[in-house]
Amino acid sequence: MNVHLEYGTEGLELQVPSSHVDVITPRFVPGLADEAAAFRAAVRDPIGGKPLREVVRAGERVAVVIADITRPLPSERLLPWIFAELAHVPEAHITIVNGTGSHRVQTPAELAQMVGPEISRRYRVVNHDAHDASTLVEVGKSLDGPPVRFARAYVEADRRIVLGFIEPHFMAGFSGGYKGVFPAVADIASIMHYHRAAVIGDARSTWGNLDANPTQEQIRHAGALLPVDFLVNLTLNRRREITAFFCGEVLAAHARGCAFARETAMVACQRAYPVVVTTNSGYPLDQNLYQTVKGMSAGAQVVTDGGFILTAARCNDGFPTHGNYKKLLFEHATPRALLDTILTPGFSLYDQWEAQLHALITLKARVGLYSALPPEEVRQAFLEPVADPSARLAQELNRLGKDAPVAVLPEGPMTIPYLA
Repeated sequence: MNVHLEYGTEGLELQVPSSHVDVITPRFVPGLADEAAAFRAAVRDPIGGKPLREVVRAGERVAVVIADITRPLPSERLLPWIFAELAHVPEAHITIVNGTGSHRVQTPAELAQMVGPEISRRYRVVNHDAHDASTLVEVGKSLDGPPVRFARAYVEADRRIVLGFIEPHFMAGFSGGYKGVFPAVADIASIMHYHRAAVIGDARSTWGNLDANPTQEQIRHAGALLPVDFLVNLTLNRRREITAFFCGEVLAAHARGCAFARETAMVACQRAYPVVVTTNSGYPLDQNLYQTVKGMSAGAQVVTDGGFILTAARCNDGFPTHGNYKKLLFEHATPRALLDTILTPGFSLYDQWEAQLHALITLKARVGLYSALPPEEVRQAFLEPVADPSARLAQELNRLGKDAPVAVLPEGPMTIPYLA
């Protein structure tokens, strides 16, 4: 059978020569018939708290936090609707903060694309930079003591509106909610502490789990160090159409959105598979290998020990080159050696969390990667470079037998399978 995989902007056709193929996709939810009208209804009758237009007074300074370029949040559609509700607030009083977390800052052209040219022209748009101490202000202590600093533009606002996209998350259980604050506008030291090896390696820090999840607990504690006055969360389908809004008080709105995402984006499987095909959902999520660990992790949830995960992710932006993810991979000969370093008492290095998950996946299964990365670099990352996904899949099935079961996640981490 042929399966269309989300890859880059164009997609990829895959031939699966097996008689036992399970294509695992999220339950398709049609986009809202009138997104703008649904938004207005959601923010005027929110889940807890006051309507958005009543939250901000005319003389107050407002920070609106958006997701960075690695997330599919449709900020260019949301922001005009938000500012229409805040028409009584002067444009000069509003700052849009690009919540990069520990990711790279965006270029002016990228920011204009993300928010739309008209919004870019009329409003102040700033990048959060976790590494620039001059732009950060201490706001309190983390759950277990170390200080937390946030972007000055966020701290100095009188009112804070946080935007986010809810989907299952491989460490936090689900994205959205307070994750739009922490780590989105936090300093690199607190981000590293939050991503330390003991937390990342905890079995409760995983897809779809909010209960006693140590990653989510830190997010909620740190995110609430300053008041969030209004949350705008949403879910999307594969066409990047908005399927639902969850707006209002942070915890209540986020809980309702997570319940919706669990029903639509998580799929129970009755068995593990010797072969799993996955992606990282195409552009913009598959621009680098760092983000592609999510797609690999989704596949790893249902692959047999020692099985094969075939991953298709364009990775046109490299590993990326900033940070230490690539350095950690390249400086170790094996995944086990990398894990031993990370688990050494006292070891702490920016990006170790992604390298830790990468190593855990490659210890469980063999991972092949079809991408734009040079083959020698793919090998140094403990992965097998794949030139032709269909041919490589046929080769694996010839070894296992044509009736070997195959799971295909064409949208990668937009669907999270789990063993029932």
